[in-house]
Amino acid sequence: MIETIDTSLIDWSRAQFALTAMYHWLFVPLTLGLGVVQAIMETIYYKTGNEFWKRTAQFWMKLFGINFAIGVATGLILEFEFGTNWSNYSWFVGDIFGAPLAIEGILAFFMEATFIAVMFFGWNKVSKGFHLASTWLTIVGATLSAYWILVANAWMQYPVGMGFNPDTVRNEMVDFWAVALSPVAINKFFHSVLSGWVLGGVFVVGVSSWYLLKKRNVAFSLASIKIGAIFGLVASVLIAWTGDGSAYEVAQKQPMKLAAMEGLYEGGNGVGLVGIALLNPEKTKYNDDTDPFIFNIQIPKLLSFLAERDLNAYVPGIRNLIEGGYTTTEGIVALSAQEKIERGKKAIKALSDYKIAVKSKDNEAAALHRAALDENFEYFGYGYIREVSELIPNVALTFYSFRIMVILGGYFILLFILAIWFERKGQMKNWRWFQYVCLWSIPLGYIAGQAGWVVAEVGRQPWAIQDILPVGASISKLETSAVQTTFFIFLILFTVLLIAEIGIMLKAIKKGPEVNE
Repeated sequence: MIETIDTSLIDWSRAQFALTAMYHWLFVPLTLGLGVVQAIMETIYYKTGNEFWKRTAQFWMKLFGINFAIGVATGLILEFEFGTNWSNYSWFVGDIFGAPLAIEGILAFFMEATFIAVMFFGWNKVSKGFHLASTWLTIVGATLSAYWILVANAWMQYPVGMGFNPDTVRNEMVDFWAVALSPVAINKFFHSVLSGWVLGGVFVVGVSSWYLLKKRNVAFSLASIKIGAIFGLVASVLIAWTGDGSAYEVAQKQPMKLAAMEGLYEGGNGVGLVGIALLNPEKTKYNDDTDPFIFNIQIPKLLSFLAERDLNAYVPGIRNLIEGGYTTTEGIVALSAQEKIERGKKAIKALSDYKIAVKSKDNEAAALHRAALDENFEYFGYGYIREVSELIPNVALTFYSFRIMVILGGYFILLFILAIWFERKGQMKNWRWFQYVCLWSIPLGYIAGQAGWVVAEVGRQPWAIQDILPVGASISKLETSAVQTTFFIFLILFTVLLIAEIGIMLKAIKKGPEVNE
């Protein structure tokens, strides 16, 4: 049986994992985006033979390498934490969750490790074609690595392709392709990778604008801005499309997350999408009559359309999801949270009774308990929930993070359009105000990516695995003090690594590209 642990241990373990994940995501998106930009530049060099493009690609490759190395270090620690801090989780679903991570390590990571050496040290030692292939294969390897990690994360959000084995108390994979090609996984992959591409575009445009401000490396900067802005604009348009897909998948698979994203407490038909709003901090209960907003400007019926592709479709709010009783799109009357909790408790008890019956070799009783377990297993995780309020994620954090992500997404589209326009009109080097805007947009790219992950992970609380295993039942039996100690060790370590990376990258940027202009 899986036991719940005290809340302080849960909170500190969540904080440690969030710390590691957020630091890790500072490095990964730039790796994905900057890698493609440098590969495009090397492709131009391969086709034209112009040494200018070779030197340009080499400069951005240097920054890519600095960022890549530290990203690997934080990623390894993140994976180890599943075994150290979340051993119940790893035991319960390790047969499924471990498969994509193993593929990531065996296939994608080794693919990166093989070709990255040629990419960095193979200039003038291998043919131009082989070097170009190595560069692209390194980036493909990094992207495939992201894919398998995101498959694992998507399975936590939408567990499919599994069967529960009551004899081992483990979930086992029964359909690998259902896990690998889950619609949530596919959409999450494209959305996350494209966010890295956007950051790559913002980074290249911003750094190049710094050179323009310093009136140096002008030809290099304008060429880089052209590539970075076009690349970033394409990625920004595509990410808007995948964002729509994400909203649809969330509506279908995680309606509570959608309700938190919109601050929607009372659902209905033809629900509008919140445009600009301020949440009411006095709204502390899901079932009181306090208005959830101080002010709220909506786009009529758009949320219903995004959620169900129907302007008049019903979208449940937080109160509806807790109290149940509404009819779903499949024509099923939704259970209340309390009913789900009761069925979850039945599943847990049936599992306990099944194990007792098996131990006593009472096959008939075992079969009955197994049937009761199977009947209620989809609500298994609810059996560990003590109060229905635990099923509501942090609404304010989810709501505002979602809007930060969306607003910045629109801002980047405008930024890239202006950069392309000014570059084509030959005005990019003259508009110093816009050069400053581009430079100071670099941190906004990181903020947008972090906000996206806050929505994805905070919005699905309290679940480690949606509906099957809450965070409170996933934890390892550790001393809270041990987790607190390692939290601060990691905080110091990661901060030192981040400062070191920024320092090394700034030194490389100040030195500048070795380009003859």
